[in-house]
Amino acid sequence: MKFDTKTLCILAMMSTIAFLLGSFVRVPVVPLAPWLRYDPKDVIIIIAGFMYGPLAAFAITIVSSFLHLVTVSASGPLGFFMNVVSSTAFCCTAALIYQKKRTVKGAVLGLAVGVVFATAIMMMWNYIVVPYFMELPREDVVPLLIPAFLPYNLLSNTVNAALTMLVYKHVKKALQATRMMPKTPEASKSINWGVIVAAVFVLATCVLWWLILRGIIL
Repeated sequence: MKFDTKTLCILAMMSTIAFLLGSFVRVPVVPLAPWLRYDPKDVIIIIAGFMYGPLAAFAITIVSSFLHLVTVSASGPLGFFMNVVSSTAFCCTAALIYQKKRTVKGAVLGLAVGVVFATAIMMMWNYIVVPYFMELPREDVVPLLIPAFLPYNLLSNTVNAALTMLVYKHVKKALQATRMMPKTPEASKSINWGVIVAAVFVLATCVLWWLILRGIIL
């Protein structure tokens, strides 16, 4: 993908949206770790990655995370680093797979692999970084890995994957309608309702899981 002026404008706009979503749309997930909050910025980053490739996804990750660092972040450089690792592991992995196989199956496979890979990577990095961030002995972090960090990362990444499947095609068509993006052969294909139904089911399952984790329903 050629990074012309139009593309750079779109990526700048997406970086801003990702920053705003990551900074101001934050939902607590696990009561055991109240500082872990879900945000939907990765949806924007994945959409950019699907449209323009993993390099674009990485660029938006860096820009949006840096904007968060110098404005509203309370976690400093460690928070910046963790944001970059998390979004890169998820979004760039999904975008890389989709770049190799630009079909619905390729998108679903990329998102699924991204969820698993990012969850595993963040489990390891939470074990490494959290003792410094929270000023806790490492042995006190281990009991949080399964009941707190695992559900947080798995739930957050799965929600973002489902949301991406719901909105990606609509965002792409909107950009093509405004001539910000050239039309591609796949743009004329009808909506895959099976994927939509599956994404809604996954999203509903994640919401139910979140309600149980928060103790809202038993």
